[in-house]
Amino acid sequence: MAEESGAKDSVSVEKLQIDDLSNFQFHAAYLAYSESFDKTANAESRKKLNECILALQQGQVDYSAFYRSISQFRSEDSFQHNYTRAIIKTQRKREWRRKTQKHERIERHRK
Repeated sequence: MAEESGAKDSVSVEKLQIDDLSNFQFHAAYLAYSESFDKTANAESRKKLNECILALQQGQVDYSAFYRSISQFRSEDSFQHNYTRAIIKTQRKREWRRKTQKHERIERHRK
């Protein structure tokens, strides 16, 4: 009985090759699955990832549920949440005209 449990541990879980290039959403989900699978060494985690991608392929779960279920296996390095707000300086048309007229006046009298 101990030999049977040892045999189960030695069997490695293989990555599923079910990518569909014609379906963009599924292809993106498969890439996320593949990246997570490659970075995960735990056999239980790999089984869970395989179950998630199979459920998505068979239509048992939607894409948001799939990404929620694999989020625990994805590394934080792969997330690109460096959203920073760009500072946009606005100017009113009247203000721009006054500034332009002042600049032209200064340039005209500089000569």
